[in-house]
Amino acid sequence: MVAALSGGPAFSQGVPQTLAMMKIDTLSLATGYRTSKVVGAHIVNEANEQVGTIDDLIVTPNDKVPYAVLSVGGFLGMGTKYVVVPYSSLEIKDKQMLLRGATKDSLKALPEFKYAT
Repeated sequence: MVAALSGGPAFSQGVPQTLAMMKIDTLSLATGYRTSKVVGAHIVNEANEQVGTIDDLIVTPNDKVPYAVLSVGGFLGMGTKYVVVPYSSLEIKDKQMLLRGATKDSLKALPEFKYAT
């Protein structure tokens, strides 16, 4: 049996969709860091002191920019506090994640972040 289509295009649920294509520099993109490599990375300050660890990356629906959830303080998961900083505040230097001006105490002083349930 052969089915013939006539008329205009068929749309799922009656809503036409378009996808705007954009040019992406894949060579530049390939030099970036995958989230699987960023999550778990240690955060250091200028004195090369470890001040936290990246626990997660979050992109909000409105801002469309990533934020880094850092775990600070604690030992072996006990007493750990989560805080958030804009991902743009982190630098990659000598294959380390650098947060300029950060200390353990300054990060602990930030408001605590709690994941939504």
